[in-house]
Order: sequence, then C-alpha cells, then structure tokens
Amino acid sequence: MFQSLYARLSLALIGLFLVTGIVYALISLVTTTRYMQEITQHFNQDLAQRIVADRRLVIDGEMNDLALKKTFSDYMDINPSIEIYLLDKQGTILAFSADAGKVKRKQVDLAPIEAFMRGEGFPLLGDDPRSHERRKAFSVTEVPAGDMPDGYLYVVLRGEEYDNAEQAVLDSYALRYSAGAVAVSMGFGLLTGLLLFRWLTRRLQRLSSVMSAFQQSGFTSHQQLPESFDPDGDEVERLGAAFEEMAQRIADQWGQLKQQDKLRRELVAQVSHDLRTPLAVLHGYLETLHMERGEREGESQQDYLGIALKQSERLKGMLEDLFELAQLEARETKPVCEPMALAELVQDVIQKFQLPAQQHQVEVKWHLPQSPPQVKADFAMTERVLDNLIGNAIDHCESGGSVTLNISQQADFALVEVMDDGQGIDEAELAHLFDPFFRKRKQGKEGGHAGLGLAIARRMVELQGGTISASNNPQGGACFSFTLPLA
Repeated sequence: MFQSLYARLSLALIGLFLVTGIVYALISLVTTTRYMQEITQHFNQDLAQRIVADRRLVIDGEMNDLALKKTFSDYMDINPSIEIYLLDKQGTILAFSADAGKVKRKQVDLAPIEAFMRGEGFPLLGDDPRSHERRKAFSVTEVPAGDMPDGYLYVVLRGEEYDNAEQAVLDSYALRYSAGAVAVSMGFGLLTGLLLFRWLTRRLQRLSSVMSAFQQSGFTSHQQLPESFDPDGDEVERLGAAFEEMAQRIADQWGQLKQQDKLRRELVAQVSHDLRTPLAVLHGYLETLHMERGEREGESQQDYLGIALKQSERLKGMLEDLFELAQLEARETKPVCEPMALAELVQDVIQKFQLPAQQHQVEVKWHLPQSPPQVKADFAMTERVLDNLIGNAIDHCESGGSVTLNISQQADFALVEVMDDGQGIDEAELAHLFDPFFRKRKQGKEGGHAGLGLAIARRMVELQGGTISASNNPQGGACFSFTLPLA
C-alpha cells in the first residue's frame, strides 16, 4: 500500500502535521498558561498587602479576627476567583475563605513564599491548598506588619471558581468553533501539501512506469518518455536524462549483441565452407596418390604433390589470417608505436612487390611529398597493412594496368592512398568491404582468398589510432586510404 514514493511522502506529511499540531497545541497551552500566570501575578502582586491595609486586618500590631472573617466573606462575593488563607510562620493553614470540605492541605511550602518576599522573577507558583499536586500563582504579605511577623496572608489568585469558569470557557461553543477552524486550516494545509507532493512526484511516477516497461521487455525495447529531461536541471531531470541515455545505450548494445551473434554464426559457416574446399582438394589428391601408389611416377606424381602442397599452403594462410584476426579482435596483439619514416617503409614494400607486379604486367607507381611526414606507428603492423592493400590492388588490376600510391599530410595525420585502375567496387559493397569473410567483390587474378585481409588491415590501423576507408575513383578503379598519427 505504501510502496510508492508518493504514498510514503503523504504518510510522512500526515504524520508531520499530526505531530506538529500536537506539539503546537502543547506548547501553546503551556506558554499561554504560564503567560496568564505571570500577568495575573504581576497585576496582583500587592493584592495581599492591600487586603491587609484596606480591610484593617491588623490593629495595633494584632490580627483582627472579626475583620478577617468579614474579609473572607466579602471577597468570596466580590472576587470569587481568589482564595484567601491565613498561615503561621511554618506555613500551617490557620484560616481560609474556601469551602472547608475542599481544602486538602494543612500546610503549604514556604520556599515560594520566601522567594516572593525577596522579589524574585514571576511567575512564582505556590502550593494550592485544595490539591496535593497543583501549584498556582499567588500573592502574599506578612501579618501583622512588623519585625516579628506572626504569619502570612496567602492569596491564591486563580482559585476553584476561576478553574470552573475556565473549564466552562473550554467547553463553550466559541472554543470548539476555534478548534474546528484550526483543524480545518490544518486539513486544508495537509490537502495542499498532498497535492503539491503529487505534482512534484508526477515526473518520478512517469519515469518509474517507463523503467518498469523497459524491464518487462527484457531491456530490449525502450519506450520514449512523453517529456524530455534536461541534464542540467534538478535531480529528477538529471535522473531522467541519465536513464534515457542508459536505456538507449543498453538497447543499442543489445542490438549489437544480436548482430554479433548473427555474424558469429555466419563466421562459423563461412570458415567451415572456406576450410572445406582446400581440405577436400588436398585430401582428394593425397588419397589418389595413396590409392595409385606405384602406378603414377614422374611428372604426374609431381603435379599431384604440387597441387596438394599449394592447397595446404592456402589452408595454412587462411588459418594464420584467422588466428591473427582473432588476436587483434581480442586485443592480445598490442602495437608498439614509435617514430618512423613512412616514406622509407613504403618504398621497401613497393620494391618487394615489383616482381609480382611484373608477372601480372601491372605498373606500380608512387608519389611522395618533398618533406615526407614522420609517423608514430608500429612498423610491422604498418608493413602488413601496406602488403594487404598493395597486393589486393595488383590482384584486381587488368594486364597493363597500374597501381599508384600517394602520401600526404592532413592536420595531425599522414594519409596513405593506394589506387588501382581496375573495375572498382559496387556502391552497395563499400560499407561491408572491411567485414571478415566479405568477398562479393569480383575475384582477382589470385582468387581463393578467405576475405580476411581487409578486416586485418582495418583492425591494425585502428589499434594504431588511425582510420581506413575505401572508395571509387572518378576515373575508374578503387582507392583504399588510411591515416596514421604524426610523430
């Protein structure tokens, strides 16, 4: 029932209002009572002394008993809210104006009386003779007046009649009406607070429903919130913006995982297919040699062995490429980047491909700037990238074609471009050209490769902090380019 934030806040607000109301009522009661006691005692502090003087209770230093009884009777009629008591020097009650059956004390504490006589601060509360527990404001004076008083005239300022009148006021319609007005005011404040909490928590409730829907979908389908959240707003705004970003990222990653799982299955199928072909050829020729051993000699046997060796080399190369790509993807192979002269490496690689290029009747050209850039790269990885790109370009050139290699500088990177004048690449294939086992591009003269060379080249370039891309030349042919950070 109280699992939602709004319900808990509402319960806390109701409890806070109740506690506040009770505490306020208690504080108001105590402070009002104390205030009335202080005002009453200040206003009537000389009352006992005036009674003694006005009523001639002391004549020639002696107590006038008749005047005392007359005073008791008159003041019960004139001011029934006070009670008058005559005390001896020990505080024993000798006479009083109250009903005899209601006086319960025989003696009152003298400490408040002595404090009153010394003029200490009000309110001073003394014993109420009508109760063993109550203490009330009072006025007191010594009687008879003189150096050796025989006792005290003790006047309780808020006697029984005052208590009865006070209780009647408390039970009156006006007070009940006032209490009702206070209750209605507190109820209105409580209702306003609940509506305010509802308004403040509405965004959290909507965010909670969206989060629940996202959880129930298995974190795959994210329902957009009906309102946008400001990352620089309040706590709820920042929470909503963070959830939006997190949910979108989780959904994207889930989609990537599905795509990767699909690619993994395709990879397994492609690897199985690519490995089966050379294995089948190798197995077929070896089986033929084994079955016809002794029957085939000379050139025929050498041809069979040559074909089997070529297929085993092809199989070995495919396995090495696959293993190398797996290491690169798992980041087990780390580049060792250091400053190097890119132009010198390019010339060495081109020199290495001169003989294969001549065999395919392809011309290899290069253009270097006057001040070749120095790059910070891994020597072996960069050489492998150049081997893949140049070898791939030669393989896709027709006889009499050419491969051109350019080096330039762009901002903080060196740009290497490898261009051929072959048939180019279909536009639909450009986005997938660097995917493992992608081989839809028209096979080159060598053919039969596993489609891992460009994937390996891309991973090596990225590990060194560069980028690689492919495009078509306007004049015809393909262009592969990659960047390396400058030293």
